[in-house]
Amino acid sequence: MSIEKKRMSLIPYLFIGPHLLLFIIFFLIPAVFGIYISFTNWNLINTPEFVGLANYSEILFKVDSTFYRQLHTGLQNTFKFALFTVPLCIVFPLLFASALNQKPKGMKLFQAFFYLPTLFSISAVVIIWSVMFSRAFGPINQLFSLDVNWTGSQPYAWMALVIITVWWTIGGNMIIYQAALNSVPKDHYEAASLDGAGSIKKFFYITLPGIKSQILYTLVMTTIAQLNVFGQPMMLTSGGPNSSTAVLLMFIRENAFGSGQSIAGISSAMAVILGLCIMVVSVIQFRLLRNQD
Repeated sequence: MSIEKKRMSLIPYLFIGPHLLLFIIFFLIPAVFGIYISFTNWNLINTPEFVGLANYSEILFKVDSTFYRQLHTGLQNTFKFALFTVPLCIVFPLLFASALNQKPKGMKLFQAFFYLPTLFSISAVVIIWSVMFSRAFGPINQLFSLDVNWTGSQPYAWMALVIITVWWTIGGNMIIYQAALNSVPKDHYEAASLDGAGSIKKFFYITLPGIKSQILYTLVMTTIAQLNVFGQPMMLTSGGPNSSTAVLLMFIRENAFGSGQSIAGISSAMAVILGLCIMVVSVIQFRLLRNQD
């Protein structure tokens, strides 16, 4: 191989090199280190002490342990949050994208209106909605003449978290669906119209199959994002009332960096279990949708 060809063969590696380096430093190494720490007893200061599967045994099987209760409460609330939010974060963006695909008047304005919240940080989103849900002077209570403690009672705390999350994330999936809808061949709709198919049949037999790959992608990515929820319940409800909205990442943070002595090994074990749960759910979703082809 000539020197010129060797140089040309190195060009792809020069492009991928910076990304690969950042991936190794900020993802791969911390992930491997976190898995290692899950097998140790470590307080973030002293040298980690290897304890084998003791951390996993305690959080999975020791019923009288505080960490056992934290893991199961956190996982239950995390999956409950995902169950509430994921369907809405798929259905609403799809409906809005379908409506905007009809090119109504003011389409660009509506598109910007729905997408704008995705540009906000979670802290800004929670501050905005904390005012909206305020029991004393919040616009929602005043508008509907209510006296609801949105962040301190159930089921209103869950309702508030779902509303915030859907409002915050709806724009991203909507843009993906809009791009996907534009790629569906128009002649399919024309042929369906000639056969007498209505809007509903076109949607289920042409639109949905035509954007199935994008739906699969958004479903998996949205599920991963919602199972990693932390900011909304942490800032809005602080896990209350009575830990009913305390998700697993809140317990992981509390044990690793909260007040008192750090229990990094337990926190890492909880994080590994959460990561495995996310992987299993994602694989199941992917296989179920792919098998329908």
